[in-house]
Amino acid sequence: MKIALMGASGNVGSRIAAELSSRGHQITAIARNAGKIAALPGVTPTAVDIADTGVLVATLKGHAAVISSIHFTASDPDHLITAVKAAGVPRYLVVGGAGSLQVAPGKLLVDSPEFPDMYRPEARAGGVFLEKLRAEKQLDWTFLSPSALFVAGDRTGTFRLGKDDLLVNDKGSSISFEDFAIAFVNEIETPKHSRQRFTVGY
Repeated sequence: MKIALMGASGNVGSRIAAELSSRGHQITAIARNAGKIAALPGVTPTAVDIADTGVLVATLKGHAAVISSIHFTASDPDHLITAVKAAGVPRYLVVGGAGSLQVAPGKLLVDSPEFPDMYRPEARAGGVFLEKLRAEKQLDWTFLSPSALFVAGDRTGTFRLGKDDLLVNDKGSSISFEDFAIAFVNEIETPKHSRQRFTVGY
């Protein structure tokens, strides 16, 4: 499958690129600095400023799916959604955040007293992005939220999936970048959450 990946040099984007590469996909790996993108089979590093609409649309054309792995506070959801539609790409998959997940009926993780203040702007911006997607009538979108603790770790292939509630076990709420990438690429290859948000955790 030919896939465009925005934010390919980041912690999560680089793991998704590696997972896609290992499964034989062709990836247009987009970052502002293409030199930071790891050299992998099937990965084409591509320097693009995502704020440049014309260049972004031209870069996205011809792909089966587009992935966003970009900080929400550093991007404009309206701009990105419009660019994907203008490029004629039918599927749009977004690396989400945990803040918009429920910890109790009607209560979001971002609104919990223990949620770190430094991450609230990013979490709230992620919630806005999710609502923009939920209002979208044209794209086949998917938004995958990680668990609360989202860090580098092992690629175990063992995890649980959920929908809108934070996944917690006896050790808390966590997922590695590596296992998140497995769940993300699984969804690309075998779509089960069309026009939905879902979550992954241990």
